[in-house]
Formats: sequence, structure tokens, C-alpha cells
Amino acid sequence: MERLAFKMHLNEGQKQEYKKRHNELWPELHQLLKEAGVSEYSIFLDEETNTLFAFQKVSGDGGSQDLGQTEIVQKWWAFMSDIMKCNQDNSPVTVPLEEVFYME
Repeated sequence: MERLAFKMHLNEGQKQEYKKRHNELWPELHQLLKEAGVSEYSIFLDEETNTLFAFQKVSGDGGSQDLGQTEIVQKWWAFMSDIMKCNQDNSPVTVPLEEVFYME
């Protein structure tokens, strides 16, 4: 089981909308993530900087960031693109984070 972490950036004033959209996560996207081996997926917000910190465990070949070729993920990216910093293809700008400590 691999642990992945990355950060993203939420646009100013979009905390409630971001939470709402994730609380209503599309069932087909949830199923895709599970089938890809993603579990324990958490996203935290640093309200001082609007930085989103994401963590997930992955038992497959890659994490959620490796599913961008699927239609449902592309639709999700487009749906989220108005409230967060995104690339030209609507994928969220992500910065992978290196694990420097782990305690089981």
C-alpha cells in the first residue's frame, strides 16, 4: 500500500462550495477511485493560504491523479475548474509532496 500526498490551491471564498461539491461526490467517480485502488482519501484546507492538502492510500498502479484520461474525471475537472487553480486541460494544479516521516 502506497501513501500519496499532494497540494492544490482553492480560489478565495470557495471553501463552502468546494465542501458541498465533495459532499455530493458523483457515485460513478467514487466507484472509479475505489476500483483504481484509492482509499482513505482526505483533503484538508489551510484557510490562511487557501492551500488544499490531499492524502490517499493507493493499492493499484497509481493514485487519483493518474485517472485523467477517463471521461468521468475530465468531467469532474471541468466541474471544479471555476473554484480552484487549474491547468489548461482543467486538471487541478497539483504539487506532489515527499513523505519525510511516517509513524504507524
